[in-house]
Amino acid sequence: MSLPGPSWSADEIVAHLRSIGTQENRDGMARFGINTATALGVGNSDLRPLARKLKRNHERALALWDSGVREARLMAAFTGEPKRITAEQCRRWAGDFDSWEIVDGVSDLFAETPFRCELIEEFVADEREFVRRAGFAMVAWSAVHLKQEPDATFLVYLRLIEAHAGDPRNFVRKAVNWALRQIGKRSAALHAPALALAQKLAGSSDKTARWIGRDAVKELTGPKTLDRLVERSA
Repeated sequence: MSLPGPSWSADEIVAHLRSIGTQENRDGMARFGINTATALGVGNSDLRPLARKLKRNHERALALWDSGVREARLMAAFTGEPKRITAEQCRRWAGDFDSWEIVDGVSDLFAETPFRCELIEEFVADEREFVRRAGFAMVAWSAVHLKQEPDATFLVYLRLIEAHAGDPRNFVRKAVNWALRQIGKRSAALHAPALALAQKLAGSSDKTARWIGRDAVKELTGPKTLDRLVERSA
């Protein structure tokens, strides 16, 4: 087999991944709550550099996803083309979510699509745990990566965070917390409303909302966050 590169097919990529996977890696993944039912045992430290060599390819990403293999699906997320994937394809992938790790990798891709706002609203309203997590993961990734997105967009997302802060499911509450923290760290203008919501949730009678709020308050009032906001506004 030739060296990894853009010409590799989905089948060649999966074959390569099978050749480098290890049981030790599978065991390590399981300890972090990753669903290893379809895992080959290849860590992200190998997947990310491979994705850079393969480059983006929409049709190949669809084939990688359809393989059902954990590593292939992450490669689909890392090499998919956000300008070519359709909303229906995003919905189909979301219906296959079975692990928080896959959700977070794919949500980064979804957050770059032109219809991301529509999907966020839809996924957050979905009762399926991993689909709802995807909605909030998209909010978090958007806050980090979409530098040109107006602050007004994220004020809307604060309302979604408040509405679902009582969802006790582990992978949802962690994503809600993640989204709140990233919005609050995005800019000085967003820090105040995000912190206000965090403080409100911290005083909630609901234990899930209270955990989300307290954890977010701790980070949003920490010296690293405050120093970074000062630097950005200077």
